Amino acid sequence: MTLDRPPGVSIRTVHDVAGLAAVTDYFSDVWQTPRSAPPYPAEVLHSLVHAGGAVHAAYDGTRLAGASVAVFGPDGDTYSLVAAADRGLGYAVKQAQRAWALDRGARTMRWTFDPLVGRNARFNLAKLGAVGTEYLVDFYGPMADGVNDGDESDRLTVTWDLAAPGPSYETGDREAAPATHKAPDGETLVRRDPADDHVWCRVPDDIVKLRAADAALALRWRHAVREVFTEAFAQGFTATGMSRDGWYTLTRKA
Repeated sequence: MTLDRPPGVSIRTVHDVAGLAAVTDYFSDVWQTPRSAPPYPAEVLHSLVHAGGAVHAAYDGTRLAGASVAVFGPDGDTYSLVAAADRGLGYAVKQAQRAWALDRGARTMRWTFDPLVGRNARFNLAKLGAVGTEYLVDFYGPMADGVNDGDESDRLTVTWDLAAPGPSYETGDREAAPATHKAPDGETLVRRDPADDHVWCRVPDDIVKLRAADAALALRWRHAVREVFTEAFAQGFTATGMSRDGWYTLTRKA
């Protein structure tokens, strides 16, 4: 399988102690934790690799510029525990995970992410073609890293069909749909198609910056979006798209 990656970038699986320690340090820097208290310790990564999982690392020349961790789930498909990369390399890292999983017979991959981080939603749903299939309320409990501290750890599970060619859902006509909820900033939060097959929900422009500047306002956004998603998912919707201006598309099949 040919992998799409920028010139000068190489991606390989990591098995050695030094390489795994470097990945651990990279994750510490991304999540703004002390390197003495990493979110994914090197010994844990080593155990996952030994158990049949994979740690992929992306190198821009000799510089570590991205990494991901994947393991097999109980159903024989894969679960991506974590993935992070410098700007422009995320797609290449996920495609390396995809190729690894397909070579071992997997057909789907699942992972979670913060649904308020719009850029990650756009990458997962609009670029990769994964689908948001489960909303998890305060999944990790309190988190003390430099990115999530002060918020509740809601997560959206996405399921990626590894054999699918890419995104295939229609986004519908959002602007023609009536507004139904107000966001914490006073603007429209939700629009709902009268045909009841699409719901659109807006998220903040940059929840990480908002959380740092006004944690109480960020938490109000968390609760507002949570209410929309949990209600919609209970009604059979899934998250199928994310626009460039921060609107999720939730779709219900007929």
